[in-house]
Amino acid sequence: MNSICDDLRTKKVLVSDGAWGTSLATKGLEAGECPELWNVQHREEVLDIARSYAEAGADLVCTNSFGGSRLKLEHYGLAERVAELNEAAAAISREAVGPDLHVFGSIGPTGKILMMGDVTEEQMYEAFKEQAMALENGGADACVVETMAAIDEATLAIRAAKENTHLEILCTFTYNRIGPDEYRTMMGVSPGEMAAATLEAGADVIGTNCGMGSEGMVGIVRQLRDAAPGVPIMVQPNAGLPVQVDGVDTFPETPQDMAARVPDFIAAGARIVGGCCGTTPDHLRAIARAARGEG
Repeated sequence: MNSICDDLRTKKVLVSDGAWGTSLATKGLEAGECPELWNVQHREEVLDIARSYAEAGADLVCTNSFGGSRLKLEHYGLAERVAELNEAAAAISREAVGPDLHVFGSIGPTGKILMMGDVTEEQMYEAFKEQAMALENGGADACVVETMAAIDEATLAIRAAKENTHLEILCTFTYNRIGPDEYRTMMGVSPGEMAAATLEAGADVIGTNCGMGSEGMVGIVRQLRDAAPGVPIMVQPNAGLPVQVDGVDTFPETPQDMAARVPDFIAAGARIVGGCCGTTPDHLRAIARAARGEG
């Protein structure tokens, strides 16, 4: 299989998948349940999610492993099942997409803050190492260190994957707009600071996900491109900001709304386009058509 970066040398843009949390909730995941446990208890449901995104046009399909580190799984009493649950997550997505599409293992934040002394750097590194190795063993050919806010945590995750696997590494941070064309994570990190630190740590692709709808992310993509010319950039916006309808969070952007923003992302410098919270296979199908110039 070609690497993601190899594919980007021959294609203008690649398409990543959409929201996993939204899809799991649709299939019955309850608040407080461990999503990663579904990889063994509801395998067919997870397989169906991965397959639905591949069929919708994704070139890259993620794994159900966002909270799969030891430091997150210990909350559910599952810390000793890291290898099992992450290998299962990768194997499911690989089965769903076959040998020709990319499977990128999801590695999310641990929920621990280094500067607060919640955990040591060594403990965090080892947790990310364990997860990344399991994802590779299960069949992932890349990993995405995603929804990050802190440079120290993100760079430890990147280094752990870089130094202990052969996975291609993508890294995305989540931003808020704090002023006209000014963006920061909840830990105060700018797009330029993120780009410099994550590339130095070994990331192959950088980007942004979650936190905003599609309109709000164009400026972030542009700043990442300016900070790192020539580096592939991925963008995965939410389907708008959630609003409550009858007590349920609803995401207002339609598939057509998100597809209409794809040319703006590409013009700003994005090379991989997908979705995050609230996006469905229908959203992804419309995004894929727009990314490939199919209307």
